[in-house]
Amino acid sequence: MLAMQHYNSTGITATFSFFNHTTMGQEPEVRAVYHNSTRPLSNPAGAGITMTLGILFNVVALIILAKAYNRFRRRSKATFLLFASSLVATDLAGHIILGALVLRRYSASTGSPIDPAASFQGNLDTESSCLFLGGCMVFFGLCPLFLGCAMAAERCLGVTRPLQHARLVTTARTKIALALIWLLALCVALLPFINLGAYTKQHPGTWCFIRVIDGTTATDLAFVMLFSGLALSSLAVAFVCNTISGITLVRARLKKKYGPQRCSARSHDTEMVVQLVGIMVTSCICWSPLLFVGLMSAIRSYSDTLRSDIDTYRSLMVTGVRMATCNQILDPWVYILLRRAILRKIYRITKRQTSFRGSKLCSTRWDVNSFQNSEKNTVNKI
Repeated sequence: MLAMQHYNSTGITATFSFFNHTTMGQEPEVRAVYHNSTRPLSNPAGAGITMTLGILFNVVALIILAKAYNRFRRRSKATFLLFASSLVATDLAGHIILGALVLRRYSASTGSPIDPAASFQGNLDTESSCLFLGGCMVFFGLCPLFLGCAMAAERCLGVTRPLQHARLVTTARTKIALALIWLLALCVALLPFINLGAYTKQHPGTWCFIRVIDGTTATDLAFVMLFSGLALSSLAVAFVCNTISGITLVRARLKKKYGPQRCSARSHDTEMVVQLVGIMVTSCICWSPLLFVGLMSAIRSYSDTLRSDIDTYRSLMVTGVRMATCNQILDPWVYILLRRAILRKIYRITKRQTSFRGSKLCSTRWDVNSFQNSEKNTVNKI
């Protein structure tokens, strides 16, 4: 139980063995640790509001994508919409599960236990919930990044090699790819269950993640390097694929070698690439702090050079996980706002404002010129 009361001191796997071998002589020491480690936590209202907004936005985006999928079921856009719907559904499930677990830990931590010894005897359930929460953090963190990478690769193939895309990419193969993505993320999240890494309670005690702050072992370092490496690789591949797709669309736009039907297809491709760029930018901004801070803190903790900056890294980890949570809230807005109908309205409004300002400027210039001409005529008459 020492691991769960001191932030990141030991891992979940070591905690069960300690609990099973605890003797009666050690019990007063454990009680003292439990009492001293209890700290007041912040108000859970913020977590509840974030959870509610995330669920609402994801449901709205899922409805929009479902309607679009029924409309484009027989077109090449159906594969993209299937990936996008899976991504939003994964974000929604992650928001519900993680939000419920965090709120449960808030309520359990803010309540003052009557008998600390009884709470210590019930630590098995607490440790299991922390293990589950840490696994969910890794799983629902990797899934959106993997899906964004797969969507970017699919669109890159569709834009650069449309014939091969029509032949290779089918609905059945897309569903198989989705299952493999979820399975890969699940396998990574389950590594601590076979003693390859560990999940521990993180500051301020309301969430669990990979052990990166204190007592980091070689397996913990390998685990966090695997997690960060897979996540950053997904972002890099998505960036490359989106860049290639964007350059291809711009070159095709400049050449203008396609008819009305091809123009409509290019318009759909442009919309999808714009959405992918929005997803990629959002993921980079939201996930990069947690990935880099977690990796740096694990390396410094393993080399035993983190003690002087441990409070700073704890605060940075909290900031990183809050930004990562924002990714599940912002992703739906990519599909809500970056649609052709919305973009066209924004373009028309901008064009009207520009034309209005231009006409107003021309009118002002005409008034000045007419005033000067009338003044000259008056002088000539005199």
